[in-house]
Amino acid sequence: MKKLAIIGRPNVGKSSFFNRLLKERDAITSEMAGTTRDVKKRVATVLDREVEVLDTGGLDEGSELFDKVREKSIAAAKQADIILFMVDGKNLPIEEDKKLFHELEAMGKSMALVVNKIDNDKMKEKVWEYYEFGTQTIFGISVSHNRSINPLLEWIARQLPYIPKAEELVASEPDMMDEFDDLLDAYMDEDEEASIYDENDEMKESDEDPNHINVAIIGRVNVGKSSMLNALLGEERSVVSAVAGTTIDPIDETVARDDKTITFIDTAGIRKRGKIEGIERYALYRTRTMLERANLALLVLDASEPFTDLDEKIAGLIDENRLACMIVLNKWDKAPKDEYDKIVQQVRDRFKFLHYAPVITVSALTKQRIHKLYEMIIQINENYSQRITTSRLNEALGFAMRKHPIPSMNGQMIRIYYATQYATRPPQIALIMNKPKGLHFTYRRFLANQLREVFNFEGTPLLFKVKKRGEK
Repeated sequence: MKKLAIIGRPNVGKSSFFNRLLKERDAITSEMAGTTRDVKKRVATVLDREVEVLDTGGLDEGSELFDKVREKSIAAAKQADIILFMVDGKNLPIEEDKKLFHELEAMGKSMALVVNKIDNDKMKEKVWEYYEFGTQTIFGISVSHNRSINPLLEWIARQLPYIPKAEELVASEPDMMDEFDDLLDAYMDEDEEASIYDENDEMKESDEDPNHINVAIIGRVNVGKSSMLNALLGEERSVVSAVAGTTIDPIDETVARDDKTITFIDTAGIRKRGKIEGIERYALYRTRTMLERANLALLVLDASEPFTDLDEKIAGLIDENRLACMIVLNKWDKAPKDEYDKIVQQVRDRFKFLHYAPVITVSALTKQRIHKLYEMIIQINENYSQRITTSRLNEALGFAMRKHPIPSMNGQMIRIYYATQYATRPPQIALIMNKPKGLHFTYRRFLANQLREVFNFEGTPLLFKVKKRGEK
């Protein structure tokens, strides 16, 4: 797939045009110069043709952080097939812009000069001033007013090959429910099959590809999330800085590992509510929305500092989204070497609701045990995506109930007729009973623990739904 890089100084409208191509608000936009600090990558459809769009940080001089951003923007241009060099049409041409434009033009890529903020007919004259750049491929547009966008989109489309859509190649897909229906048929008639469904429930297999893992890197600011992503990728992918909150936009990066595709989401750092100001308030919202499309979360904690209430609240987002999870104690090179058991116990005491999550100690700085994260991600995804056959599931539950019978309720016997797994990612199990309200939550926890002893559910939540036989 061809790549399109949007290059230009801060606050010329690059992220706004990026959002316009995606037809959604993906990049954070602001009047504050330098809002985009990393290279964001997303696939967009331009007039029925797909292209990977690279939204780069602003090209500016003067600070260490902006020097890094400029370096990454140039690198993005080098890997792109198409370059859009964007300028602010409200300002006069700048000599440094012309110099950089000619430097990029010498790369031999398909390249256009985009003069943004031409908000009305009177401002069209401003475009003529930019012909001194020496190019005929120039477009005067206004992203905010949606003016003259189509000619630019048509030019971009002409640079792209036409690729048939998946639905044009595949007429139909197998029904994801067939296996589940066959299993149920062995245990219940048609009327009873409907009984395990609530009207608003989605009792079905996940339609996600189990070989594609969306991994959210989550934690409060300055715990080392961006450094960890860089260590995982083996390159400086995110801009790493000592400034808290350097990462504002969540950054996606997809890599292949064994037969899996892993997409890392480097989420924005979360601060205490009172310290979330302006753009970071939106970044907090973005973190929540990104978690909604994640499968697995790496909860990054700073092992060199005491854990905080904010760490616990952030961890609660994982539980809220029913994600697979791994607890990553970063900065282990700075932690007390003889207090491993003590620190891990502190984790278990504070994050009891993530009792299923394995704990690993790493150092993004020294790369200590970073390679282990890939192995654990793949294994946890297997656990998160697995289906237990109905026969094996009922065999395990039968053993558990013989070991510890279900307590009665007001003298009434509580019976579980059978169980069946009805969904994956996370694993979800229906318990068909005579009196669902009689199943105490402590016994449900006991059953979950017993299943974890038999099957490998490390790193994944295990959910139960109790239903009365014949219930509509």
